[in-house]
Amino acid sequence: SDRKSAGPTSSFRLTERFILLLVFSAFITLCFGAIFFLPDSSKLLSGVFFHSSAVETNTRTGTVSGSGSANDEKILAKIRKDHEDALTEAKDTLQKRPEEIKQEILKEKEKVLRDSLGPDGGDVDRLPPVEYQRPPGATGQEPPDPRTRERRAKVKEMMQHSWGGYKRYAWGANELRPISKQGHSSNLFGGLKGANIVDALDTLYIMEMYEDFDEATAWVEKNLDFSLNTEVSVFEVNIRFVGGLLSAYYLSGKDVFRRKAVELGERLLPAFKTSTGIPWALLNLKSGIGRNWPWASGGSSILAEYGTLHLEFMHLSKLSGNPEFAQKVMNIRKVLERLDKPHGLYPNYLNPNSGQWGQHHVSVGGLGDSFYEYLLKAWIMSDKTDEEAKKMYYDALQAIETNLIRKSSGGLTYIAEWKGGLLEHKMGHLTCFAGGMIALGADGAPGDQTGHQMELAAEIARTCHESYARTSMTRSTVLSL
Repeated sequence: SDRKSAGPTSSFRLTERFILLLVFSAFITLCFGAIFFLPDSSKLLSGVFFHSSAVETNTRTGTVSGSGSANDEKILAKIRKDHEDALTEAKDTLQKRPEEIKQEILKEKEKVLRDSLGPDGGDVDRLPPVEYQRPPGATGQEPPDPRTRERRAKVKEMMQHSWGGYKRYAWGANELRPISKQGHSSNLFGGLKGANIVDALDTLYIMEMYEDFDEATAWVEKNLDFSLNTEVSVFEVNIRFVGGLLSAYYLSGKDVFRRKAVELGERLLPAFKTSTGIPWALLNLKSGIGRNWPWASGGSSILAEYGTLHLEFMHLSKLSGNPEFAQKVMNIRKVLERLDKPHGLYPNYLNPNSGQWGQHHVSVGGLGDSFYEYLLKAWIMSDKTDEEAKKMYYDALQAIETNLIRKSSGGLTYIAEWKGGLLEHKMGHLTCFAGGMIALGADGAPGDQTGHQMELAAEIARTCHESYARTSMTRSTVLSL
């Protein structure tokens, strides 16, 4: 009976509690709604929290009066201001759309990333503006001579044919194997893709193949990625990727090429972290760890590789506003100038840690060739103001002529190789560029050497021509080229 009589009373009390809870919840909701959404809620809040018989707030002047000390008044005024600021921020936040809030979060993350990189942290989106000037005569002109126009058209036709094959069978790959019709990427570039696209950008533009140029540009913008855990050849990546991007920028003015070139250049900078500043031949783009080719004379760096960075790195400094690029390649010259050079010649191998020559092998062909080319072109690129490059080039050419240039019994002029004091009477295929190089530099030759150097250039070019003309071009020879 006790349980029966207690039942209705207990049920009534639960109902009362439920009703009271609803009333209390409604009151809390009403209070918070007033605080956050009423136009004058800041006054309501200040009245609720700060009004008392001991302290009175003047809401118009922002002063506090009452019986408390001056220090207490300052503290209370600060608390009231902080609360009002918090309310304003809360109301603004609640009134924003979710998309706006998301964008603000992304912007804040980007700011934190930029700050973590530091002032020289490689933020290519903050590159300084540069005044772009389109080079005159790059496109839009036809030669007046009909024979020249015919040859020009044939060259463009050959380019269209080869580019069409690359697009069809190997788009995005570094190379096309023409027999198997397969894309291929050599280990010189590791996992880096698109060497053929980047390398051909300037040619596409000069030949006015604008649709193909735009397609290649879109690929660069969307797919050219340098944030890879892969080891690359610093030399090859510089001349193919950095050089290709820079020339495409100077021809077209498209800033995507400048940004990509600077980004890649920044990823190559760790290669210079050696005792002498002579860069490693190989570099991991992600870790920044470098090394040299294991076959290169006891871990040496190669003259043609570390000596063939100057042109691109000088322009990276110009386009990025970062002098470090130029400082790195100028330091290479300083190291070479300090070293004793046998008979004025530059050996092909240099240890980047000890700063000493490796094996005494001198060649104007493979392992040495483009170092000499870049000295001459650095002088020309500077509008012939880079006196250091000029002197180094003509001094080197004089040493080459004295010690390496010989004439065969048949009257052919050639450039031999030098190994530890002994001449090796052979001239490799890569040495044939020297004819053009010597002719290019003849105009600035010291003294009365201009005519002599032009004759020397012509003789070397003739030797190279004869090497082809006298070679039996059988089917097996052609396929092996």
